[in-house]
Amino acid sequence: MLSIQNLSAGYGQSQVLQGMSLNIAPGEIVALLGRNGAGRSTLARAVVGLVAARGRIEWRGHDILGKKTFEIARLGLGYVPESRDVFRDLTVAQNLLLGLKPGQPPGRWSIASMYQLFPQLALRSRVRAGVLSGGEQQMLTLCRTLMGDPALIIIDEPTEGLAPQLVEAVADFLRALKAQGVSVLLIEQKLTMALAVSDRCAIMGHGRVVFEGTPEELQAAQAVRREWLEV
Repeated sequence: MLSIQNLSAGYGQSQVLQGMSLNIAPGEIVALLGRNGAGRSTLARAVVGLVAARGRIEWRGHDILGKKTFEIARLGLGYVPESRDVFRDLTVAQNLLLGLKPGQPPGRWSIASMYQLFPQLALRSRVRAGVLSGGEQQMLTLCRTLMGDPALIIIDEPTEGLAPQLVEAVADFLRALKAQGVSVLLIEQKLTMALAVSDRCAIMGHGRVVFEGTPEELQAAQAVRREWLEV
């Protein structure tokens, strides 16, 4: 479904990705792990056209490298940034409506189904997004992206700063995506949660993949975790 091949990208004179390669199959959750600065967020931004890159990014057999972000989104890729970008002066319900893609038939998700996933949003539906808590804004950003009915969604650090109860709610959200056949590239620091929801794990170091395997294989690879994940 998504194939990233020999990708290089960076900012100015700083080269962050150094020949990065990764594949994601339909309906698969891939956890992308690594220390801060490994290049995970840069990879996400490069895939959706927010960072200039060299190499090849194939989506459903077509090279999308160089396309504009809105064009990539219309092809069925969703992106939830780490910054939790909500429209602060609009209500929760209005933010969700902005996730819809004009001119396309109704997808698998509706506002009602978003409220089922995160009941707290239903209680806050008429509240301006700018006054929501950080956790509520994270829920809203996840749901707004899902309203566009993506076939694959890239989610950057969804549990950062969240209380344990909300971390479990995000995990349930990811399981719901998988049940609907949505592929996920999950960028995550919380190893326990990432291992619990993913089909496959990839660890980044020095701008490339240094380990790839199942959660069980990663749990058994103590030397790999010690070198590339533990502080």
